[in-house]
Amino acid sequence: MINRRIPLALMLLLSGCASMAPSYERPQAPVPKDWPIKIEPSSQPASRDWRDFFPDRRLQAMIATALEHNRDMRIAVARVEEARSVYGVQRADQLPNVSLNASQSALSLPSNVTLRNQAVTRRFDVNVGLLAFELDFWGRVASLSAAAKANYLASEEAQRAFQLGLIADVADAYLALKEAEERAVLAKATLEGRQETLKLVTRRREAGLASELDVLGAEGLREVARAELAALERQRGQAENFLRVLIGKDGPDWPEGRSLADQNFMPVVVAGVPADVLIRRPDIIAAEQRLMAANANIGAARAAFFPRVSLTASGGTASPELSGLFDSGSGAWSFTPSLSLPIFSGGRNVANLDLAQARKIMAVTEYEKTIQQAFREVADALIARAQISEQLAALIGLEKTQQQRRTLAEARYKAGISSFLEVLDAQRDEFNAQQSVIAARRALLSTMARLYKALGGDQSG
Repeated sequence: MINRRIPLALMLLLSGCASMAPSYERPQAPVPKDWPIKIEPSSQPASRDWRDFFPDRRLQAMIATALEHNRDMRIAVARVEEARSVYGVQRADQLPNVSLNASQSALSLPSNVTLRNQAVTRRFDVNVGLLAFELDFWGRVASLSAAAKANYLASEEAQRAFQLGLIADVADAYLALKEAEERAVLAKATLEGRQETLKLVTRRREAGLASELDVLGAEGLREVARAELAALERQRGQAENFLRVLIGKDGPDWPEGRSLADQNFMPVVVAGVPADVLIRRPDIIAAEQRLMAANANIGAARAAFFPRVSLTASGGTASPELSGLFDSGSGAWSFTPSLSLPIFSGGRNVANLDLAQARKIMAVTEYEKTIQQAFREVADALIARAQISEQLAALIGLEKTQQQRRTLAEARYKAGISSFLEVLDAQRDEFNAQQSVIAARRALLSTMARLYKALGGDQSG
């Protein structure tokens, strides 16, 4: 019994290996040392959870539904499962494959071959067999397993990156819908107001207090509002359709949503210098995992130049009769080591090594490119957040000014001090200012959602 254990123990002892893969070193991040604008620390605690970042309950329900029913999200999840399975298969190659086998063999030969009467011989076998197991002296199998694991981890991070993108896309589509709805409400109210203005001017003309030019001006301004309302209704419908595709499922019982002015997205905290912040993004982590997989594949390609030792062994019982299969003295075993030494392969191994090294260069470049793109996304969002915030403040001030101007122009017209043209100009400018405030408010919120995505979620905590 002890002798039977020697081959297995020897195999496990010798299967320890040293990897021939190059030592991995993370490439330097090819980005500036500082952000393009000064980052002020936030006193408000931040969270990575998108539910904390987006407080609108209607938007939260839409995002949760999209994460479950979006078709592209399902594909991303399936790809993670695929990579996990590949890694499991590759990792299994590092362990012995043991199987239990039972067999019967029967042999019959004619008498002119055996030189005696024709006979049938039988044999019964039961054994535990070790299939061909490679002693990984040079780390070939370990390198392949490491590459599979890195690819699996990369797929997980790619799924996280897609999930962040989907969250931001749903939020942006929702904000676009809210903008179209609020601008349409404003246009409808403006249309009703201008219709009343047209009636008033018409009565004043009949009383001799207004001219035909005043009536035509009021009619023109009403048609402008009607055309704007039609355009906004079209935008609203398109935004609804796009949001429905992103979500993947209709939700008739969505909770009540907030207006753009009441969204109050949680401030995104940018904590640290660019190199430290960006490497926590899931797409950058995925790119680095692919780089690590390429690095491990070099080790496997190098190990292919060296001999491969495989072991096959089995132990059990054998008997010419089934009843004697487990009798004393029926034990049987076999041990078959094999050695494979590459001598001539037509340059295959050299080409595979060159291929692995070229793919690592590509992976390094992709990693650096991903970091540069990430820096640009964050930098653009930071600049946009600062400038749109300033723009929105100015537009809110302009809206108040235009409202006061329109009120004053209407009073002057009713008092007969100024022409109706002054009223038309004031109403038109006030409407444009109101529309601009809604658009800028939506742009600021969309920028904050993009910044949340660009930072890989929130970077605090």
